[in-house]
Amino acid sequence: MNMETEELLKKRLRELARKCYQNNQYTFTSFLCLADLSCFYEIEKELSYVPYTIWGGSEVCERVMIRFGSEEELGYKEAFPIACIELKPLAAKFADVLSHRDFLGALMNLGIERSMLGDILITDNVGYLFCIESMANFIMENLVKVKHTSVRSSRAKEMPVFEDKDKQEKKIQIASERIDGVLAKVYKLTRSEAAELFRQKRIFVNGRLCENNSQMLKSGDVVSARGYGKFAYAGQQSISKKGKVNAVILYYGR
Repeated sequence: MNMETEELLKKRLRELARKCYQNNQYTFTSFLCLADLSCFYEIEKELSYVPYTIWGGSEVCERVMIRFGSEEELGYKEAFPIACIELKPLAAKFADVLSHRDFLGALMNLGIERSMLGDILITDNVGYLFCIESMANFIMENLVKVKHTSVRSSRAKEMPVFEDKDKQEKKIQIASERIDGVLAKVYKLTRSEAAELFRQKRIFVNGRLCENNSQMLKSGDVVSARGYGKFAYAGQQSISKKGKVNAVILYYGR
């Protein structure tokens, strides 16, 4: 994200917060990626006069919306305008194996802006798309094929649950809990390659941009490396006889 784009986003966030405060009404962003969310955190204190909530439709969603306002402040409730659409092959037996890229490509071919779409979570070759409510009917009427597979697009009858079953545990041995060393071990990078990810602003910890490659990870920290993946640092388990840290990380399945 370049500087001009960052400033435009921050301006929009300020406008939404101000509108909420002045008009006594909830305001919502479109879906934000990690880089967008990091911009928000940069001005979070500036917007502290307005309460906010972050949500993407499910606990595991990485793309999220921000809702400015609260029931305590405004005196009423308003849900996030997020719909969940089930994208299911018509003939499961003959369907292609569908990936996140396949579902996203089919949606992009409909001319939909990425900011209108949240996460696409896949289980048993069925995609669950979180999108802005106003786009739901258009998607259901027009998305009929993904890759070479005909699909039925309909509202999910109930919100699917995507939890820790999609995480894979891996034990690692590291010199310390420094984030660059952990990244190098997890993704089989050299220390200099890991450091370059920080210079390229591709590392996020708990949704916030991390530019300090010497930051020490804590148990429960969620690390996203754009282009590589996402994992939760489960923490130190023991110290080896040679003084190495035996730790556990949890890969997120996407």
